[in-house]
Amino acid sequence: MSKTRKDSAAKSGHKVVAGVIIALVVLVVFVLLTAFVWPGWAKSSADTQTATTSQTETKKTEENKTPKIAAKDLPKDATELEKSMPDTVSNYSRQDVKDTKTWTSASPLEEHTITYSTGTDSEDVTLIVAQWAKSDNAKTQYSSLVSDLSGKKLAEGNVKVSGQNTGAYQVHQDADNDKNAVAVWQNDTCVFQVTGSESAVKSFYQEFPL
Repeated sequence: MSKTRKDSAAKSGHKVVAGVIIALVVLVVFVLLTAFVWPGWAKSSADTQTATTSQTETKKTEENKTPKIAAKDLPKDATELEKSMPDTVSNYSRQDVKDTKTWTSASPLEEHTITYSTGTDSEDVTLIVAQWAKSDNAKTQYSSLVSDLSGKKLAEGNVKVSGQNTGAYQVHQDADNDKNAVAVWQNDTCVFQVTGSESAVKSFYQEFPL
């Protein structure tokens, strides 16, 4: 074969190789474009997986906040304060409601003790709620209760309604049992105290609507 033919064949071979390489590059670019730009099947798949994971986590959270037992009816002669107490708080349901006199020395207009339960006794919390004629009286009782909390302070802050401060709250470990906790807060003319295990108290008071 002449030198001219050999050169021509070599050039032709080079063109074929170059053409194959260019075709492969175009194919790779096409695949990448369709995967991540349009129609974005790879991105869509990742987004779908993320969305599915998010939906699963949301569902689990909702299930954890769904009460497993029904709330008990209020007494037939329930006061407006008792009626304002929520049937459920997160996964807790209202159970026994009793008139009590724990804070009689502070002269509240009324006082009630309410048990909220998830259905597991060890997770029960006890709520004491009382109301005074004036917010100053409620604040005095709140201050008195807080001064008696000698366990480690876990949280404190202001109670806000529509952006306005209407009271304050503090959460402490139980001085006699650091696995338990006490949350006390004042909201205008009412004072609340919740006791139970530390995890239960934290979960409960943060979700309580009043």
